Amino acid sequence: MTTAEINQIQALLSIPKQIIIVPHKNPDGDAMGSTLALYHYLKANNHNALVMSPNDYPDFLKWLPGDDTVLKYDSETERCNTLLQDADLIFTLDFNALHRVGHMGDMIAKSEAIKLMIDHHQQPDDYATYVFSDVTMSSTCEMVYRFIEMLGDDSKITADIATCLYTGIMTDTGSFRFPSTTSKTHYIIGKLIEVGANNAQIHNNIYDTNSYEKLQLLGCALSNLKVIPELRTAYITLSQDELNQFDFKKGDTEGFVNYGLSLNNIIFAAIFIEHRQDNIIKISLRSKGNFSVNEFSRQYFEGGGHTNAAGGKSDLSLNETIEKFISILPNHKNELTS
Repeated sequence: MTTAEINQIQALLSIPKQIIIVPHKNPDGDAMGSTLALYHYLKANNHNALVMSPNDYPDFLKWLPGDDTVLKYDSETERCNTLLQDADLIFTLDFNALHRVGHMGDMIAKSEAIKLMIDHHQQPDDYATYVFSDVTMSSTCEMVYRFIEMLGDDSKITADIATCLYTGIMTDTGSFRFPSTTSKTHYIIGKLIEVGANNAQIHNNIYDTNSYEKLQLLGCALSNLKVIPELRTAYITLSQDELNQFDFKKGDTEGFVNYGLSLNNIIFAAIFIEHRQDNIIKISLRSKGNFSVNEFSRQYFEGGGHTNAAGGKSDLSLNETIEKFISILPNHKNELTS
């Protein structure tokens, strides 16, 4: 983002505005952390700001400061459409293509509001007036910190803002272990702790509040784990019946795919989860090194993301999706075994 663009944004934000802040569908810690952090920042600067999520999100994120103000588009559609129509500015965070918010994307596209994108995923679409896009950054939360810093307001970061930002950086870096974690990331984390982010409590709220059913579901997922050693690949399946058996709730499968990637000599892991109500198979992909699951997902499963973390979907049955996945892998043998 250029100095001229920052100056223009500062001018826009110098007068109170009607602002909507939007995360992607099925928002994760980085999506909710970044949107709520920006919400607190804009509210403190006298803007009438709201976070509008396309749909609901896991309970383990609902302790975040400001969660009680979040609107859900799928259950409050009429009100949300009016607010989008009347908005002066719309921030889209942690996604870079409007299809990532479902039907809500059509209303964002139609809105005459100025659009501002803050995102760290690859290959952004061209829908925003102002684009802050950097695929090298660890998380959108790190980008929001830097955005506030570029506006000259890092001294205004409160404990609530810091808590939201810490949450997103922690979750999107795998607790700071992914390669995208840089010295600047750790510097920012230090600053967030200084102004009030309780790192131990945040970690506990996200990772240490498991239900008995969730752990039973994890056991089921691990029993379904399959390995293709000659292609250094592992995958997990979960059917709708298995989800129902263990009283699945949104977010319960978060992180399951990483168990496959933790195996010795495995550099590519996937999880395939049946969602019968939507008639799709939800897919999460992870990799180590240079094997791009972003490109893999874009090519075969209508998805995308980062080089080492991406998502996608399949309209085939669970068994047919697995057959397709296995049939594709030999096409990438050189990349997977080199």
